[in-house]
Amino acid sequence: MDELLLRSLTPSVLTVLVRRGADFAAAEDAVQDALVEALRVWPADPPRDPKGWLVTVAWRKFLDATRADTARRRREDRVEEEPRPGPTPAVDDTLQLYFLCAHPSLTPASAVALTLRAVGGLTTRQIAEAYLVPEATMAQRISRAKRTVSGVRLDRPGDVATVLRVLYLVFNEGYSGDVDLAAEAIRLTRQLAARIDHPEVAGLLALMLLHHARRAARTAPDGSLVPLAEQDRGRWDTALIAEGVVILQAALARDRLGEFQAQAAIAALHADAPTAEETDWVQIVEWYDELALLTDNPVVRLNRAVAVGEADGPRPGLAALAALDTSLPRHAAVAAYLHERAGDLATAARLYAEAAHKASNLAERDHLTRQAARLNARRR
Repeated sequence: MDELLLRSLTPSVLTVLVRRGADFAAAEDAVQDALVEALRVWPADPPRDPKGWLVTVAWRKFLDATRADTARRRREDRVEEEPRPGPTPAVDDTLQLYFLCAHPSLTPASAVALTLRAVGGLTTRQIAEAYLVPEATMAQRISRAKRTVSGVRLDRPGDVATVLRVLYLVFNEGYSGDVDLAAEAIRLTRQLAARIDHPEVAGLLALMLLHHARRAARTAPDGSLVPLAEQDRGRWDTALIAEGVVILQAALARDRLGEFQAQAAIAALHADAPTAEETDWVQIVEWYDELALLTDNPVVRLNRAVAVGEADGPRPGLAALAALDTSLPRHAAVAAYLHERAGDLATAARLYAEAAHKASNLAERDHLTRQAARLNARRR
């Protein structure tokens, strides 16, 4: 059973049901039921047309659920609309579904959460971590979003900014976990850039390409994380870097700076440095200052503290860090790094251990644990 195939087909099947008149919540339930049926039936009897099979079964599931609450005449009308089994046109509706989920009836935050859950394939916990809120809070937000669009015809697409935010978060989750998810985010952003001439769309695409170019060097053969400063830059994808830089330069030339362009500029400065020691940290701090003016995201200021520590020394970095909430994800890891740079190995080891305890990603947890062990060994 190819679960990646099922996940890739889900957006298109969901779009077909919505286009045929199903409200979003009911369509999502029907598609999920069809996926469960596929997992049961396909191993023994795989269909020749997987998408057509899923559309047919999902539509039948939707009709079955509708019959309980619909009058006989309306029920018979819907049965006549049931799609016949057979080949289905191979049309990629994923990007359109992203726009449909960003419905004007939803707040941007709710639209992003709903799309990440229904289309992006992220779990409620992953979405909550991306938004720095408790999982229960995010679950309630997604439930409210489903109730809001239930019964609403999704024929009014949302705005580009919301779709960009969703693609950005999907890429971030994929970049730290499932490579296919990151590649899918890049594919959809390329499609969006081909359709919409907007500097922030270009900025997001450049950002994704510049980060993805370093992916092969981010992990060792044993799966452990390799920090940026220690990565083998010969393994970076120079073609992706060159493409990202060209796209970014064209976007910046339009003088309509946005947060994705600023983030891409920081990534480009890292990619441009032949060695970690030659990184232009002063200019990176300046870009973080620009980024902080564009967004209230506390993670930006956390990353800026690291850059200040590299540009001006660990003490100024710790001073910048002191203004931030210690509950921020990776706050303890940043503090540990800066304290180590300042020569306070005992505090750094304690903070690395604390950061490892809080890390949600296994590879990151192992890396931080090894850092704490390394410093404790040096102190003996």
